[in-house]
Amino acid sequence: MDHDRIETSGHIVIVGAGVAGLSCALALAPQPVTLISATSLGEASFGATMQADIAAAIAAGDSPEAHAADMIAAGGGLVDATAALDLAREAAERIEHLARLGVAFDRDHNGRLATSRTAAHGTPRILSVRGDFTGQAIIAALSQAVRTTPSIRVIEGHVVDALVTEDGVVRGVQLRRADEKTSPPLLIAAPAVVLATGGIGHLFSVTTNPPHANGAGLAAAARAGAIIADPEFVQFHPTAMASGHDPAPVVSESLRGAGAILVNRRGQRFMLPRHPLVDLAPRDTVARGIMAEIMAGRGAFLDARDVLDDDVAERYPMLHRACAAAGLDPTRQPIPVAPAAHFHMGGIAVDGRGRSSIEGLWAAGEVAATATDGANHIAGNALLAALVFARRIAEDIAGRTFAPPPALHDAALVRSGDAACPLTEKALREMMTAQVGVLRDEERLAEAITLIAKTERDSADPCLRNMATAALLIATAAWSRRESRGAHCRVDCPAENPSFAQRTMTTLAAAREIADEIAARPSARLPRSLSA
Repeated sequence: MDHDRIETSGHIVIVGAGVAGLSCALALAPQPVTLISATSLGEASFGATMQADIAAAIAAGDSPEAHAADMIAAGGGLVDATAALDLAREAAERIEHLARLGVAFDRDHNGRLATSRTAAHGTPRILSVRGDFTGQAIIAALSQAVRTTPSIRVIEGHVVDALVTEDGVVRGVQLRRADEKTSPPLLIAAPAVVLATGGIGHLFSVTTNPPHANGAGLAAAARAGAIIADPEFVQFHPTAMASGHDPAPVVSESLRGAGAILVNRRGQRFMLPRHPLVDLAPRDTVARGIMAEIMAGRGAFLDARDVLDDDVAERYPMLHRACAAAGLDPTRQPIPVAPAAHFHMGGIAVDGRGRSSIEGLWAAGEVAATATDGANHIAGNALLAALVFARRIAEDIAGRTFAPPPALHDAALVRSGDAACPLTEKALREMMTAQVGVLRDEERLAEAITLIAKTERDSADPCLRNMATAALLIATAAWSRRESRGAHCRVDCPAENPSFAQRTMTTLAAAREIADEIAARPSARLPRSLSA
């Protein structure tokens, strides 16, 4: 390996340039930071993040306590109440900071910050920028601040392959070019590594997430021995636009908050008998309702004709752009929608300061499991948690003294397998949607686990191997949780089971043991794709 592909700068390394990564880099200034971005900095390719809203209890009559109570109610008994309240209490400060950076939140006719209500929130507390432009506005402001901060070096177009460890301590990262799977790796030694790599949506064939949200950060941490929390809990956004695009555009929940309704092809409001909150029920309930209509052949549509006017391009620019690309006019036609993998409640287990179970490794944003989501995530909390935990991590790292990172050598490289494996990336994504998606059962999960485990063990493609690692963690945890809770729906175990009323804490070694157990079962059938 060329020595110019090995760096020992002494910088803190942050992998991921979404809201969490950008915020953490800024909060660490003037401490030297190397920020790794999968795309050009600020590029509008962060999928769901770009259209996300942010929640904050700032309206009259609202409170952090009420916000935390809504998190706990949606989380299926798995939310840490103290963590939820701490998160909610920091929201107002983070909003003020974003405003100082130039994020122009929507305001009401009195000039106060405007709030709207979305699913699972008991009161209006969602802040937006131009309707559905919030995430993009926040990333743009943070990116601009990063560009003008001299202590931050940015490496664009690279993704993480693995963490470099020594005696159980993280000592650096192994990267590769995002667009060249066979390019030589880049090793960077670091006194501390922060993973802010985003979620796992691209493991599924229908997702709101971009290609680099493929579980690489989760996999890298798991391979290094980190404890992984709650991987089975994957939220499917109920109203992704069913336009055939990858990623699927999000149809913002703020539309339903403003009065848009869900109907089937017959014009029936199918959520009426399913939940007292009807179209504003928790996302998992709405996703299953929509999936039931689609599977019954009746289709699902969001009718926003009474909400939208000719100013849709200004009020909802992301929706307007997506509808134009699909040849739809949402002011005159209902929008076809379908559930899509959207947000991962699970991730690298972290404490209140963002520390993982491995010394030298922190995690923030969607790759981290913060105990504030539990079994289900409520709208607006993703950006809030990313901002809050990025700040906490920066404070934790800034208060430490690190020894100079050791020199790295070729021997530190983490290498992939070299055997033929049963799944391509396309096949893996299709299997995850079909068998580890909105509706799950033991038999289909076991079949998926068998193929995923072989791919995780044997793939010579580092990207596919990492995807299979993350998929294995999700599928084995879903197989083990024999109940339905929050976003995890087992059709063969449809009720909540009190014996499962605790968070999952697992490791890659434990996931592999489950896969081996399934493979060794005498009654186990050969997966259909391998039979005949």
